[in-house]
Amino acid sequence: MCSFLQSLLAYQARTNMEMEVMDSKFLNVGLLIVATLIAAKLISVLIMPRSRKRLPPVIKAFPPVIGGLLRFLKGPIAMLKQEYPKLGSVFTLNLVHKNITFLIGPEVSAHFFKASETDLSQQEVYRFNVPTFGPGVVFDVDYSIRQEQFRFFTEALRANKLKGYVDQMVTEAQDYFSKWGDSGEVDLKYELEHLIILTASRCLLGREVRDKLFDDVSALFHDLDNGMQPISVMFPYLPIPAHRRRDRARKKLAEIFSSIICSRKSSGKCENDMLQCFIDSKYKDGRGTTEGEVTGLLIAALFAGQHTSSITSTWTGAYLLQYKKFLSAVVEEQKTIMKKHGEYVDHDVLSEMEVLHRCIKEALRLHPPLIMLLRQSHSDFSVTTQDGKEYDIPKGHIVATSPAVANRLSHIYQDPDSYDPDRFGPGRDEDKLAGQFSYISFGGGRHGCLGEPFAYLQIKAIWSHLLRNFEFELISPFPEIDWNAMVVGVKGKVMVRYKRKKLLVD
Repeated sequence: MCSFLQSLLAYQARTNMEMEVMDSKFLNVGLLIVATLIAAKLISVLIMPRSRKRLPPVIKAFPPVIGGLLRFLKGPIAMLKQEYPKLGSVFTLNLVHKNITFLIGPEVSAHFFKASETDLSQQEVYRFNVPTFGPGVVFDVDYSIRQEQFRFFTEALRANKLKGYVDQMVTEAQDYFSKWGDSGEVDLKYELEHLIILTASRCLLGREVRDKLFDDVSALFHDLDNGMQPISVMFPYLPIPAHRRRDRARKKLAEIFSSIICSRKSSGKCENDMLQCFIDSKYKDGRGTTEGEVTGLLIAALFAGQHTSSITSTWTGAYLLQYKKFLSAVVEEQKTIMKKHGEYVDHDVLSEMEVLHRCIKEALRLHPPLIMLLRQSHSDFSVTTQDGKEYDIPKGHIVATSPAVANRLSHIYQDPDSYDPDRFGPGRDEDKLAGQFSYISFGGGRHGCLGEPFAYLQIKAIWSHLLRNFEFELISPFPEIDWNAMVVGVKGKVMVRYKRKKLLVD
């Protein structure tokens, strides 16, 4: 027994010695690795050339890796408003595997709006629209084809075309409001949304849709619209119910417009609408547009204009009813114009309504429906801030600007959160004094909104009729902003009490 214990103790002693030797080896290896890393770091600092890039500051987010995404999803505008005072007009958000660099204000956003497609492109960041618009149009084609398709839009929105559209806008407004009673209470938001889609159907989609298929097409567009969810931006083909309804609606719309296009071509009839313009359009090589392309372009046009017009017309009305000073100003302008032209309204008469124009523009400044504009960077570029700091934006970053934030900068606009249409009037011109890209509700530069004149005319046609024929009172609280919508608009109902009353001219 004693000999066994002695042997066991001897074995343990040898084992302990071996473990101490192994521990010592591991410790030495560990120390060697740490020393090597420290030496490598010192060598890189002392010998290797430093990066000359002056990168923008990065938004702090927790937890690492996904913290930036969580802050962005929680509310991008709230995040931008928090970070702008701390980080300045240029900063980067790490969004999992992507970096988004924000350029806020006219001093740093000129390249964003002026850069060529080879430097800053739209296609990659807006491809989530392809399932909605369809194949072969806009963001599903290369830049050269997309430019030709934008030329089709431009030709469909020329001044001579707009004059014809205005007549249809005025007729739609007159017909719609003739159905109201002598007095009552309505949800202004709902009423204007409904009228806008009727007007768009007449001017854009065509007489056939407006007169015979409006209810069917309106329901299909509703499904198409609801298929554009926040999750759609990252996963546009995710098999969720909203996407399935979107795809069924898109297929049905293609069938409806294919039938209308074939009917027009076979009959030889021509109409004064955007549908006809797209049917008649030709590419530079002489090729005509296909039925699929016409359908996709029409859907894109309706999506671009419907939300902006309905949202802005609602905000305009809410602000006018909230601020009697500006309501009185637009009413007096209507009286002045009626003295000159009587009750007649056309394109040229609407163009004279400068006070109403400023009221609409100010509503758009405070509430741009598109709160963020995006580009994909394909080359390095630099920007200089208002206080002289220079930053290098690397190739591969997503580059963004935000009309919702840039339109409310205090060094551009006096009392920027207040509704003051006079800021755009003679003698002030706040958006012009601060330089180009100070007002970006319609974007700007190479990719400025082609439908801006159409939108102003449409909203003026509606509100000139309302101001001439009704008195209004806002009876619900002033509306809040619906930040949860893909196109940011008005939250809840906007209840007004109306009384039919003809505007009298002295």
